[in-house]
Amino acid sequence: MTPNGSSYDDLKQSIAMAYPKLSNQLQQIARFTLERPNDVALGTVAAVAEAAGVQPSALIRFANALDFGGFTELQQVCRERLLASSGSYRERITQMRRSGKAAGAETGVLHQFVEDGVVELGQLDEHVRAADLSSAARLICNAAHVYTLGQRRSFAVAHYLAYALGQLELKTWLLDGMGGMLADSLRNIETRDVLLVISFKNYTPEVVDAARQAHQRGVPIIAITDTALSPLKPLATVCFELGAGVYPAFRSLVAPLCLAQALVISAGDRLTTPKTQRAPRRAAAPTTRPSRAAA
Repeated sequence: MTPNGSSYDDLKQSIAMAYPKLSNQLQQIARFTLERPNDVALGTVAAVAEAAGVQPSALIRFANALDFGGFTELQQVCRERLLASSGSYRERITQMRRSGKAAGAETGVLHQFVEDGVVELGQLDEHVRAADLSSAARLICNAAHVYTLGQRRSFAVAHYLAYALGQLELKTWLLDGMGGMLADSLRNIETRDVLLVISFKNYTPEVVDAARQAHQRGVPIIAITDTALSPLKPLATVCFELGAGVYPAFRSLVAPLCLAQALVISAGDRLTTPKTQRAPRRAAAPTTRPSRAAA
Protein backbone atom coordinates (compact mmCIF):
# COMPACT_ATOMS: atom_id res chain seq x y z
CA MET A 1 0.00 0.00 0.00
CA THR A 2 1.49 3.30 -1.06
CA PRO A 3 1.09 6.42 1.11
CA ASN A 4 -1.58 7.62 -1.31
CA GLY A 5 -3.45 4.32 -1.63
CA SER A 6 -3.04 1.63 -4.26
CA SER A 7 -5.03 3.15 -7.09
CA TYR A 8 -4.21 5.60 -9.83
CA ASP A 9 -7.31 7.59 -8.88
CA ASP A 10 -5.75 8.17 -5.45
CA LEU A 11 -2.54 9.31 -7.12
CA LYS A 12 -4.43 11.76 -9.35
CA GLN A 13 -6.19 13.20 -6.33
CA SER A 14 -2.92 13.58 -4.43
CA ILE A 15 -1.30 15.34 -7.40
CA ALA A 16 -4.25 17.71 -7.75
CA MET A 17 -4.10 18.63 -4.06
CA ALA A 18 -0.33 19.13 -4.02
CA TYR A 19 -0.03 20.87 -7.40
CA PRO A 20 -0.53 24.52 -6.30
CA LYS A 21 2.34 24.22 -3.79
CA LEU A 22 4.82 22.55 -6.13
CA SER A 23 7.68 24.34 -7.85
CA ASN A 24 7.42 25.03 -11.58
CA GLN A 25 9.63 22.05 -12.37
CA LEU A 26 7.63 19.66 -10.18
CA GLN A 27 4.39 20.99 -11.69
CA GLN A 28 5.84 20.09 -15.09
CA ILE A 29 6.38 16.52 -13.85
CA ALA A 30 2.87 16.44 -12.39
CA ARG A 31 1.36 17.35 -15.75
CA PHE A 32 3.50 14.74 -17.49
CA THR A 33 2.44 12.06 -15.00
CA LEU A 34 -1.25 12.75 -15.58
CA GLU A 35 -0.98 13.18 -19.34
CA ARG A 36 1.33 10.22 -20.04
CA PRO A 37 0.98 7.70 -17.19
CA ASN A 38 2.01 4.78 -19.42
CA ASP A 39 5.35 6.42 -20.16
CA VAL A 40 5.86 6.87 -16.43
CA ALA A 41 4.95 3.23 -15.83
CA LEU A 42 7.23 1.72 -18.47
CA GLY A 43 10.22 4.05 -18.65
CA THR A 44 13.45 4.11 -16.69
CA VAL A 45 14.09 7.12 -14.48
CA ALA A 46 16.45 8.52 -17.12
CA ALA A 47 13.94 7.96 -19.95
CA VAL A 48 11.04 9.49 -18.04
CA ALA A 49 13.17 12.48 -17.02
CA GLU A 50 14.22 13.07 -20.64
CA ALA A 51 10.64 12.80 -21.90
CA ALA A 52 9.40 15.18 -19.19
CA GLY A 53 12.24 17.63 -19.83
CA VAL A 54 13.67 17.50 -16.30
CA GLN A 55 16.64 16.07 -14.43
CA PRO A 56 16.30 12.57 -12.90
CA SER A 57 16.74 14.02 -9.42
CA ALA A 58 13.59 16.11 -9.95
CA LEU A 59 11.55 12.91 -10.34
CA ILE A 60 12.71 11.77 -6.92
CA ARG A 61 11.81 15.15 -5.39
CA PHE A 62 8.39 14.91 -7.03
CA ALA A 63 7.79 11.46 -5.58
CA ASN A 64 8.92 12.62 -2.14
CA ALA A 65 6.58 15.63 -2.34
CA LEU A 66 3.72 13.14 -2.66
CA ASP A 67 5.03 11.16 0.35
CA PHE A 68 6.41 8.26 -1.68
CA GLY A 69 9.66 6.69 -0.56
CA GLY A 70 11.02 7.03 -4.09
CA PHE A 71 10.06 7.34 -7.73
CA THR A 72 9.84 3.55 -8.10
CA GLU A 73 6.88 3.47 -5.68
CA LEU A 74 5.07 6.10 -7.74
CA GLN A 75 5.83 4.14 -10.91
CA GLN A 76 4.26 1.05 -9.37
CA VAL A 77 0.91 2.83 -9.07
CA CYS A 78 1.07 3.70 -12.78
CA ARG A 79 2.06 0.13 -13.63
CA GLU A 80 -0.90 -1.29 -11.72
CA ARG A 81 -3.18 1.03 -13.69
CA LEU A 82 -1.64 -0.21 -16.94
CA LEU A 83 -2.02 -3.86 -15.95
CA ALA A 84 -5.66 -3.29 -15.04
CA SER A 85 -6.38 -1.59 -18.37
CA SER A 86 -8.34 -3.49 -20.98
CA GLY A 87 -6.71 -1.56 -23.82
CA SER A 88 -3.44 -3.47 -24.23
CA TYR A 89 -3.58 -3.25 -28.02
CA ARG A 90 -4.30 0.48 -27.88
CA GLU A 91 -1.40 1.02 -25.51
CA ARG A 92 0.95 -0.95 -27.75
CA ILE A 93 -0.12 1.05 -30.80
CA THR A 94 0.42 4.29 -28.88
CA GLN A 95 3.90 3.23 -27.80
CA MET A 96 4.75 2.11 -31.34
CA ARG A 97 3.68 5.43 -32.79
CA ARG A 98 5.75 7.38 -30.27
CA SER A 99 8.76 5.25 -31.13
CA GLY A 100 8.18 5.80 -34.86
CA LYS A 101 7.32 2.17 -35.62
CA ALA A 102 3.65 2.67 -36.49
CA ALA A 103 2.15 4.13 -39.64
CA GLY A 104 2.38 7.89 -39.54
CA ALA A 105 2.02 10.94 -41.71
CA GLU A 106 2.82 9.05 -44.93
CA THR A 107 -0.62 7.40 -44.76
CA GLY A 108 -2.36 10.75 -44.65
CA VAL A 109 -3.77 13.19 -42.16
CA LEU A 110 -7.14 11.43 -42.04
CA HIS A 111 -5.55 8.18 -40.93
CA GLN A 112 -3.66 10.02 -38.20
CA PHE A 113 -6.78 11.69 -36.85
CA VAL A 114 -8.70 8.40 -36.94
CA GLU A 115 -5.90 6.72 -35.02
CA ASP A 116 -5.81 9.51 -32.46
CA GLY A 117 -9.59 9.30 -32.11
CA VAL A 118 -9.34 5.60 -31.29
CA VAL A 119 -6.79 6.37 -28.59
CA GLU A 120 -9.04 9.12 -27.19
CA LEU A 121 -12.01 6.75 -27.02
CA GLY A 122 -9.83 4.21 -25.26
CA GLN A 123 -8.93 6.80 -22.63
CA LEU A 124 -12.58 7.76 -22.30
CA ASP A 125 -13.58 4.17 -21.64
CA GLU A 126 -10.88 3.87 -18.99
CA HIS A 127 -11.41 7.21 -17.24
CA VAL A 128 -15.21 7.60 -17.02
CA ARG A 129 -16.95 5.74 -14.21
CA ALA A 130 -20.51 4.46 -14.42
CA ALA A 131 -21.21 5.97 -10.99
CA ASP A 132 -20.31 9.45 -12.29
CA LEU A 133 -22.57 9.03 -15.32
CA SER A 134 -25.41 8.02 -13.01
CA SER A 135 -24.79 10.96 -10.67
CA ALA A 136 -24.67 13.43 -13.56
CA ALA A 137 -27.87 12.03 -15.07
CA ARG A 138 -29.61 12.36 -11.72
CA LEU A 139 -28.54 16.00 -11.39
CA ILE A 140 -29.72 16.75 -14.92
CA CYS A 141 -33.10 15.08 -14.49
CA ASN A 142 -33.79 16.66 -11.10
CA ALA A 143 -32.80 20.19 -12.15
CA ALA A 144 -35.40 22.86 -12.81
CA HIS A 145 -33.22 24.12 -15.67
CA VAL A 146 -30.04 22.83 -17.28
CA TYR A 147 -27.53 25.42 -18.53
CA THR A 148 -24.69 24.40 -20.85
CA LEU A 149 -21.55 26.45 -21.38
CA GLY A 150 -18.52 25.90 -23.58
CA GLN A 151 -16.42 28.32 -25.59
CA ARG A 152 -14.07 28.00 -28.56
CA ARG A 153 -13.84 24.35 -29.66
CA SER A 154 -15.91 23.20 -26.67
CA PHE A 155 -18.86 25.25 -27.91
CA ALA A 156 -19.91 22.42 -30.22
CA VAL A 157 -20.25 20.06 -27.24
CA ALA A 158 -22.28 22.59 -25.24
CA HIS A 159 -24.55 23.21 -28.22
CA TYR A 160 -25.13 19.50 -28.77
CA LEU A 161 -26.00 18.97 -25.10
CA ALA A 162 -28.46 21.86 -25.17
CA TYR A 163 -30.11 20.45 -28.28
CA ALA A 164 -30.23 16.80 -27.21
CA LEU A 165 -31.36 17.45 -23.63
CA GLY A 166 -34.03 19.75 -25.04
CA GLN A 167 -35.25 16.82 -27.13
CA LEU A 168 -35.80 14.96 -23.85
CA GLU A 169 -38.20 17.79 -22.91
CA LEU A 170 -35.83 19.11 -20.28
CA LYS A 171 -35.67 22.89 -19.92
CA THR A 172 -32.22 23.47 -21.32
CA TRP A 173 -30.46 26.73 -22.12
CA LEU A 174 -27.28 27.29 -24.08
CA LEU A 175 -25.15 30.07 -22.63
CA ASP A 176 -23.40 31.43 -25.69
CA GLY A 177 -22.37 34.82 -24.29
CA MET A 178 -23.67 36.58 -27.40
CA GLY A 179 -23.69 40.34 -27.12
CA GLY A 180 -21.56 40.24 -23.97
CA MET A 181 -24.56 39.01 -21.97
CA LEU A 182 -22.93 35.98 -20.33
CA ALA A 183 -22.67 37.61 -16.89
CA ASP A 184 -26.34 38.63 -17.03
CA SER A 185 -27.40 35.15 -18.09
CA LEU A 186 -25.41 33.59 -15.25
CA ARG A 187 -27.39 35.61 -12.73
CA ASN A 188 -30.49 33.67 -13.79
CA ILE A 189 -29.05 30.37 -12.57
CA GLU A 190 -30.40 29.22 -9.21
CA THR A 191 -29.44 26.44 -6.81
CA ARG A 192 -32.25 24.23 -8.11
CA ASP A 193 -30.67 24.37 -11.59
CA VAL A 194 -27.50 22.70 -12.86
CA LEU A 195 -24.62 24.17 -14.87
CA LEU A 196 -22.86 21.88 -17.34
CA VAL A 197 -19.45 23.30 -18.36
CA ILE A 198 -16.91 22.06 -20.89
CA SER A 199 -13.33 23.29 -21.11
CA PHE A 200 -9.90 21.85 -21.83
CA LYS A 201 -6.34 23.12 -21.64
CA ASN A 202 -5.79 26.00 -22.21
CA TYR A 203 -8.93 26.60 -20.21
CA THR A 204 -11.24 29.39 -21.35
CA PRO A 205 -11.19 32.05 -18.58
CA GLU A 206 -14.86 32.97 -19.10
CA VAL A 207 -15.94 29.37 -18.58
CA VAL A 208 -13.80 28.91 -15.47
CA ASP A 209 -15.03 32.21 -14.01
CA ALA A 210 -18.66 31.25 -14.71
CA ALA A 211 -18.17 27.91 -12.96
CA ARG A 212 -16.50 29.64 -10.01
CA GLN A 213 -19.37 32.11 -9.62
CA ALA A 214 -21.96 29.35 -9.83
CA HIS A 215 -20.04 27.23 -7.32
CA GLN A 216 -19.90 30.11 -4.84
CA ARG A 217 -23.67 30.43 -5.05
CA GLY A 218 -24.21 26.71 -4.43
CA VAL A 219 -25.23 25.75 -7.97
CA PRO A 220 -24.47 22.08 -8.83
CA ILE A 221 -21.86 21.83 -11.61
CA ILE A 222 -21.12 19.03 -14.04
CA ALA A 223 -17.71 19.51 -15.66
CA ILE A 224 -16.25 17.88 -18.76
CA THR A 225 -12.51 18.54 -18.83
CA ASP A 226 -9.14 16.83 -19.29
CA THR A 227 -7.19 16.07 -16.11
CA ALA A 228 -7.32 16.40 -12.34
CA LEU A 229 -5.28 19.61 -12.68
CA SER A 230 -8.13 21.37 -14.48
CA PRO A 231 -9.40 24.48 -12.61
CA LEU A 232 -12.91 23.07 -13.08
CA LYS A 233 -12.13 19.98 -10.97
CA PRO A 234 -12.48 21.55 -7.48
CA LEU A 235 -15.62 23.43 -8.54
CA ALA A 236 -17.54 20.46 -9.90
CA THR A 237 -20.15 18.30 -8.20
CA VAL A 238 -19.39 15.68 -10.86
CA CYS A 239 -16.22 15.95 -12.93
CA PHE A 240 -15.40 13.91 -16.03
CA GLU A 241 -11.66 13.81 -16.76
CA LEU A 242 -11.13 12.60 -20.32
CA GLY A 243 -7.33 12.61 -20.35
CA ALA A 244 -4.93 14.96 -22.07
CA GLY A 245 -4.97 13.27 -25.46
CA VAL A 246 -2.07 12.30 -27.68
CA TYR A 247 -1.69 15.65 -29.44
CA PRO A 248 -3.31 18.27 -27.17
CA ALA A 249 -2.66 21.08 -29.68
CA PHE A 250 -4.89 19.33 -32.23
CA ARG A 251 -7.18 17.39 -29.96
CA SER A 252 -10.40 16.22 -31.57
CA LEU A 253 -13.94 16.31 -30.20
CA VAL A 254 -14.44 12.57 -30.56
CA ALA A 255 -14.26 11.76 -26.85
CA PRO A 256 -16.17 14.82 -25.52
CA LEU A 257 -19.03 14.29 -27.98
CA CYS A 258 -19.15 10.57 -27.20
CA LEU A 259 -19.40 11.38 -23.49
CA ALA A 260 -22.06 14.00 -24.22
CA GLN A 261 -24.13 11.38 -26.05
CA ALA A 262 -23.71 8.97 -23.14
CA LEU A 263 -24.93 11.69 -20.75
CA VAL A 264 -28.02 12.33 -22.85
CA ILE A 265 -28.87 8.63 -23.13
CA SER A 266 -28.28 8.13 -19.38
CA ALA A 267 -30.61 11.04 -18.61
CA GLY A 268 -33.21 9.71 -21.03
CA ASP A 269 -33.03 6.25 -19.51
CA ARG A 270 -33.52 7.74 -16.05
CA LEU A 271 -36.51 9.77 -17.19
CA THR A 272 -38.25 6.76 -18.70
CA THR A 273 -37.85 4.35 -15.80
CA PRO A 274 -40.97 4.02 -13.60
CA LYS A 275 -39.30 5.35 -10.45
CA THR A 276 -38.26 8.59 -12.06
CA GLN A 277 -41.03 9.31 -14.56
CA ARG A 278 -42.09 12.93 -14.53
CA ALA A 279 -44.94 14.96 -15.92
CA PRO A 280 -44.33 15.88 -19.58
CA ARG A 281 -42.15 18.96 -19.98
CA ARG A 282 -42.29 21.55 -22.69
CA ALA A 283 -39.50 21.03 -25.18
CA ALA A 284 -36.88 23.78 -25.23
CA ALA A 285 -34.72 24.62 -28.22
CA PRO A 286 -31.01 25.22 -27.56
CA THR A 287 -31.00 28.95 -27.10
CA THR A 288 -29.67 31.55 -24.74
CA ARG A 289 -32.09 32.26 -21.93
CA PRO A 290 -33.02 35.97 -21.86
CA SER A 291 -31.25 37.73 -19.01
CA ARG A 292 -33.20 39.64 -16.44
CA ALA A 293 -31.38 42.77 -17.53
CA ALA A 294 -32.67 42.29 -21.06
CA ALA A 295 -36.22 41.36 -19.99
